[in-house]
Amino acid sequence: MYLPSFQLKGKTALVTGAGRGIGRALAIGLAEAGADVVLLSRTQSDLDAVAAEIAEATGRKAYAIAADAGTREGVTEAVDRAVREAGRLDILVNNAGMNIRTPALEVTDEEWDAIVQTNLKSAFLMSQTVGRHMKEHGGGRIVNVASVAGHMALRTGVVYGSTKAALIQMTKILALEWAKYGILVNAIGPWYFPTPLTEKLLADESFVAEVTGRTPLKRVGRLEELVGPVVFLSSDAASYVTGQTLYVDGGMTIYGF
Repeated sequence: MYLPSFQLKGKTALVTGAGRGIGRALAIGLAEAGADVVLLSRTQSDLDAVAAEIAEATGRKAYAIAADAGTREGVTEAVDRAVREAGRLDILVNNAGMNIRTPALEVTDEEWDAIVQTNLKSAFLMSQTVGRHMKEHGGGRIVNVASVAGHMALRTGVVYGSTKAALIQMTKILALEWAKYGILVNAIGPWYFPTPLTEKLLADESFVAEVTGRTPLKRVGRLEELVGPVVFLSSDAASYVTGQTLYVDGGMTIYGF
C-alpha cells in the first residue's frame, strides 16, 4: 500500500547541470520513476543526448533547455520556457556545481565569484523563481545537491566547502519559510562519486585509498546510488520530510578518528 507513494507519474521535474555526471543520472532516474524531465545546463549538445536517452529508455518527455542558471535573466528565461513547454514544474533539483581546488591563501576574486555563482547563487535563483510557480500551483519539492564538504572540513577548497555549507543552511531556511505553501525543501550530501568533476582525482590510486580509508563502506559511490534518495525526497513518500540533508556517503560523516 505504501510503494505507490514513491512514484512520480504525472509530475514534471527540472534538473540543473543535467548534461552529465550526477545531473544526468538524476534526470534519468526521475524519468524512470515516472516524471517528465526538464534538462537544464549550458551545453545544448549534452542535453540533447540525455533527452534522447530518456525518451528511448523510459518513454517520458524530456525538454532540453540550454541556459545560464547563474544569472537572473538566464533563470527567468529558462523557467518561463520550461513552464510553457512542460505545463508546470512539480520538482526542482539544484545540481549545477563546480570547484576550483585552490589553497585559501591563493584564491582569487574571479575564482570565488565563479564558484559562489554556480554552487550557491544559481540554486537560490532557481529556487526563488520555481518556488513562485510552485506556490501558485499548490506546492512542490526542491532537492539541493550539497556535499559532505558542507558538513565537514575537507581539502576540497575553502570556497567549495563554504558554498555547500551555505546551501545546507539555505535548504533549512527555505523549508521553514515555504512549508506554509506546501513546498518541501531538502538536500542530499554526496561523498565521492565518479563524475567529470572528480575524474582526475579518482584516477589517483593513493587518493582513492585515502577516500576509502575514511569511508566505512570502503568504496566510492556509484551514481545510481544517488537516484533513490532524490526520488524519495521528490515523492509523496517524503511528504513529512523537509529542511533535511540526507548524506549519501558510505558512512563517511559518522566516522570517528
